[in-house]
Amino acid sequence: MRIDSYDEVKALTRALVKIPSINKMPGEESAAAQYIYDYYCTLPYFKEHREQVKIFQTKDDFVERHCTYAYVKGTGGSRRTVILIGHLDTVGTDDFGPIKDYAHDPDELPGKLLELGVPEEVAEDIRSGEYMFGRGALDMKSGVAGHMALIKYFSEHPEELNGNLLALAECDEEDNSKGMITALDEFAELKDREGFDYVACINADYSTHHSPGDENRYIYYGSIGKLLPTFYVFGKEAHVGQAFSAFDPNLLIAEITRRMTLNTDLCDVARGEVTVPPISLKQTDTKPCYTVQTNLSAYAYFNYFTHGLSPAGVMDKSRRVAEEAFEETVRFLNVRYADYCKLIGAEFEPLPWKPRVLTYGEFYGQLAERHGEAFTSAIHEFAVELHREQPEMDLREFSNRVIEEAFQWSEDRSPVVILYFGSIYSARIEMTGETPKEAALLSAVEKAVAEVSRCTGRKIKTRMFYPYISDSSFMAVCDDRKELKALEENMPSWGTQYHYDIDKILRINVPVVNIGSFGKDGHMLTERVDMRHTFENVPNITYLTIRELLK
Repeated sequence: MRIDSYDEVKALTRALVKIPSINKMPGEESAAAQYIYDYYCTLPYFKEHREQVKIFQTKDDFVERHCTYAYVKGTGGSRRTVILIGHLDTVGTDDFGPIKDYAHDPDELPGKLLELGVPEEVAEDIRSGEYMFGRGALDMKSGVAGHMALIKYFSEHPEELNGNLLALAECDEEDNSKGMITALDEFAELKDREGFDYVACINADYSTHHSPGDENRYIYYGSIGKLLPTFYVFGKEAHVGQAFSAFDPNLLIAEITRRMTLNTDLCDVARGEVTVPPISLKQTDTKPCYTVQTNLSAYAYFNYFTHGLSPAGVMDKSRRVAEEAFEETVRFLNVRYADYCKLIGAEFEPLPWKPRVLTYGEFYGQLAERHGEAFTSAIHEFAVELHREQPEMDLREFSNRVIEEAFQWSEDRSPVVILYFGSIYSARIEMTGETPKEAALLSAVEKAVAEVSRCTGRKIKTRMFYPYISDSSFMAVCDDRKELKALEENMPSWGTQYHYDIDKILRINVPVVNIGSFGKDGHMLTERVDMRHTFENVPNITYLTIRELLK
């Protein structure tokens, strides 16, 4: 059995794209959530069951924004519940340049792109009529639209459900996942109030081709994990006229970057799949303006994807990189100094620098041992006050400020690398099939893919890890508490600006699959969604999966 979803999902996608919902732009994410809420409220089922649709505001957030959920109760009496998730926020539109005003207009944008001049592949896709263009069309308003259509269908056919279907459209996926984190409380409340037994989560985030010429469409079990190891280097300043008296933190950061960037030795392998290696997302010193004094400090942070590695494992690997980079930097400086001494006829004596690498947990522990409660209370109060005064401060910058404040308590001012996690934790979710819920989801998806592939003739493949960061990571915990302790100990923002609530996630703790929108050029001005696959095949794969899980 198949459902006729194309026209409904197309119309909803178009309507959602026309509503700007750029992350953190005042009112925009809430406007999209309101549209979704209003859509559900027009359906006859929810006119009778208004308590089953809700728009709610995010917690502990410096932006006022909202999420929306709705759920349909089946007539079979089972408490088993499938969760659908999808994010309604998008990245910005500055990349559209002179045609920025058309970024949210799927009707006019293709023509403007042709006028602007686009690669031939994009022009061909425009002429084909098979793609919808616009910011968020692919990532991922078409996925949210598909879930809205499914909620509508099951609200008209609850007899097909021996269980319940809950759909969430969440804000803030593109930054700090405040929407998903707040939604966990809503899920827990529904679990208590309605007795929901959560059995699976289906995300509808976007995917694309793996390589040029690849015509397959993909469904992903589980999700990739992501951490942001950050290296903060305190150096030794000097006047540029005494250059060899300085330890330039930029030099060490550059060596760390060289060793971290695209280093395949740092790839994580699990279930036969390999992550993309780490890459730099920022590298800078902290000097605010020009002087002839060398830099005092510098930092860099790196995207680090995981399939099987825990935060403790990522910390260990990153630490080895820092230690090796420090040793190489000291060696390099001594070679340069020896050459200079020879040139000026002076006797060479090795420079005083010694490699010193500490995790934030070790650094904090040393200072706490030395200064006791005076230090721990002062740092906590500093972080609390900083967050109170500047709640909108970037999480990465917040961590740096705490590091800098802590360093003021250090009596050892020799050069050091302090290694810590600078951003939110996107947990890896590995689907092994070893639990009944995982086995049931794997089986249901495989059956659905086989059925839809048979009808469409299109090759649809399954893989074991969704390769992009997504809110799926908040639906389950695969690492044990001991391994996750490295996260808490090595996050300067922990407990003030950020907290990863393991217990809250464990209350939900369901296997995850991504059956999502498909297209090209996510986060680019030529972002576009494959309408036939996304508006027809994806909702039907999701529909058949739900039917199998709740039969």
